[in-house]
Amino acid sequence: MGRVRITVGSLEFVAQWEEEAAPKTCAAFRELLPFQSKLIQARWSGESAWVPLGDFQLGVGFENATSYPAPGEILFYPGGYSETEILVPYGPTCFASKLGQLAGNHFLTIVEGRERLPELGRLVVWEGAQDITFTAMD
Repeated sequence: MGRVRITVGSLEFVAQWEEEAAPKTCAAFRELLPFQSKLIQARWSGESAWVPLGDFQLGVGFENATSYPAPGEILFYPGGYSETEILVPYGPTCFASKLGQLAGNHFLTIVEGRERLPELGRLVVWEGAQDITFTAMD
């Protein structure tokens, strides 16, 4: 099982793929690496940040979808009721949009650096949008 380095500003995390539970999402996202964007505070989902992706299509449907990810359980929402996005929970989360509760594909789990998730929250809340990069490690 491969790993992904996630860099947000000066913070680094290591995540593992959830290949057994979300094989299509993992395979499709792996093809995008390295992936770089902006991470901002979520508006409706509690203690989470998100990467808005607009009309972007990864070409996957729902698999291993959840509305209540734990801190560090990263979701990919393939679009539909709301725009496509990546959700990065750093605390208690109920994934939602202005239209109501959503569910996203849990495809990555942070396995190193979880103790820095509160700092990630502080960054996006108090300092605004942050650069985020996903890079394959192996």
